[in-house]
Amino acid sequence: MDLEIVTAALRFPDTLVIEADGDVYAICDPDGTYEERPRHGFATIVTSDAHDTASDLDRPGVYRLNLGLPRERAEEVVDASAEHDLTALDVLMPHPVYGAYGFVCVLNPDRTWPQVQGLIDEAHAHAAAREGARRPRRTSSRED
Repeated sequence: MDLEIVTAALRFPDTLVIEADGDVYAICDPDGTYEERPRHGFATIVTSDAHDTASDLDRPGVYRLNLGLPRERAEEVVDASAEHDLTALDVLMPHPVYGAYGFVCVLNPDRTWPQVQGLIDEAHAHAAAREGARRPRRTSSRED
């Protein structure tokens, strides 16, 4: 799948998409407080070996889409106990560094794209639920 199409799929109304040094970070930011309260993205697209070398991303045209899912869901999607060729294209697998935290990844999704699109939606929903839980609750003021 073309990198621009994948990037476009990360754009939700409540999402801040930051592009830096060829990488893309999709951050759920429903209340626009990212500057005051930075947080990790629910999805990232990494295009080089600057952060880790496990996927050999310095190959021409290769990128890795990383998605943060609930751990249980990540375990349903990929078998973390199996051997994975972390350089294989178009294969869903645990993230090479953050797999234990529910992150899955795929290099250059193509035939997996329909499934990956659903996982993008799930990763966004998971992040939105976390953000909703972090918002301060309003207390009602009652006069006694």
